[in-house]
Amino acid sequence: MHAETLLDIAMMHSDTLIVKAKQGDQNAQGRLVQLWYKRIYNFGYKFFLDHDMAMEISQKTFISMCRNLHGLQDTARFKSWLYKIAVNSCREEARKTKGSRSLSFDVVWNREAEDSPRWESSAQRHDNPEKQLEQIELSDILQEALLQLNEEQREVVIMKEYEGLKFREIADVLNISENTVKSRMYYGLESLRKILVKKNINKDTIGYEL
Repeated sequence: MHAETLLDIAMMHSDTLIVKAKQGDQNAQGRLVQLWYKRIYNFGYKFFLDHDMAMEISQKTFISMCRNLHGLQDTARFKSWLYKIAVNSCREEARKTKGSRSLSFDVVWNREAEDSPRWESSAQRHDNPEKQLEQIELSDILQEALLQLNEEQREVVIMKEYEGLKFREIADVLNISENTVKSRMYYGLESLRKILVKKNINKDTIGYEL
């Protein structure tokens, strides 16, 4: 989805840094926070669509990381381990408050894409003010619909369509099979369709050429 940046490369080759951080090196821990902060913040923000909540999730995730990193056996699993902490933090906060999320209708009506989220390109389909306002209104309705999904389906949809994680990565984060991830994704999008149909919203209402 994105071209590799120097930050991405640094993340993929941070094994030595992780080892030092595991040994209690505070400088190494600080560098890990710097490397991963944006990704974890973005995850929290897209889960709740709220800056303060994203900050809270980030803080809890990295505090937990520093406290428990010594127990991580396989440094190659650091990414999924860190996301697992973030997911658990989001679950905890979600029980306390209802956050709003956002998702493109293009994702709901098109299940075919496997590892390439479609929501980004769909956001640019309309460029006139009237259509943009229409899209905002539809997005609000979809956010409400997304909140009606069960937590398991909602997590997968958000990680897949917003964070751009692959099915195998989500499976590792949630400690479930890849087929289970795909099943939750399928039924999550199917449930969203049914909810929207009840609201008399369909792909013709949206005006997308499918």
